Amino acid sequence: MSAEILWDETDKMTESSDKKQLLHLVFGGELSNLEQVQFRNLNDLDIVGIFPDYASALVAWKSKAQATVDNAHMRYFIVHMHRLLNPSE
Repeated sequence: MSAEILWDETDKMTESSDKKQLLHLVFGGELSNLEQVQFRNLNDLDIVGIFPDYASALVAWKSKAQATVDNAHMRYFIVHMHRLLNPSE
């Protein structure tokens, strides 16, 4: 899936609304080994983007994960940034 199509899909899901933003970061990279989350090269991390809700982050994550399925060491993650910014919620 191209980046343009990916952003078009997430834009449709995140058009302006009155609901609260629950920010999510999607990023990935190649792991040093499959037994732990330690990246081979931090300079090569792929920062996919920050999304206003889990649903749009999941679309981006799934697209990137499926595009790299042939590389067993490549992993993408969703970080719940809203939990870090507002831990009491």
